[in-house]
Amino acid sequence: MESAARNLRVLIVANDSLARLGLAALLTDEPGLTVVGQAGETDLSGSQEMYHPDVVLWDMGWNTSPLGEHVAEQTEGAPVVALVANEDGVADAQMIGARAVIFRNADIETIRAAAVAVDRGLMVLDPAFAKVTAAGVRSSRAAEDLTSREREVLILLADGLSNKLIARRLDISEHTVKFHVNAILGKLGVQSRTEAVSHAARLGLITL
Repeated sequence: MESAARNLRVLIVANDSLARLGLAALLTDEPGLTVVGQAGETDLSGSQEMYHPDVVLWDMGWNTSPLGEHVAEQTEGAPVVALVANEDGVADAQMIGARAVIFRNADIETIRAAAVAVDRGLMVLDPAFAKVTAAGVRSSRAAEDLTSREREVLILLADGLSNKLIARRLDISEHTVKFHVNAILGKLGVQSRTEAVSHAARLGLITL
């Protein structure tokens, strides 16, 4: 009963000021939730000491944020509920340690339930993202199976080199390069060289 009566202090994080205001207005009269502060992703320094939030509600916007690690660092100690526009944001949210990932247009009941759940140490994932997460786990495991040569080829792909230039750099034939590229695509579960580079960067295999 004591846990059910807990009033959660919520810090809203979003770069879009209208999104922050909208979320604040949505939560204002919601029983059990109190908005203690609002901040942009770059304005979080000292937020823990200033607001002492129980939960951080982070609207990641429509595009992948490059400030995920900064948000995680500055809100360390408070579980994060990430609001994402689509499945593309799921991996990024989970990578920085968000304990809940739901759609950014979720209704107030869903947001409140997610906040309560993460405060209790649980994890929440919108059912629509379940397949995406499973696919991500499979691709991560497959990435671990990349050979050292395939990783070398992958790095050169990221540098924009053609098969011919990769062959020269590694002193192997173009046919062998093509073989390695096809193996990389298959293991990462992607269809093109561009997708391979992008996906590898997300998995931390390469740095762009």
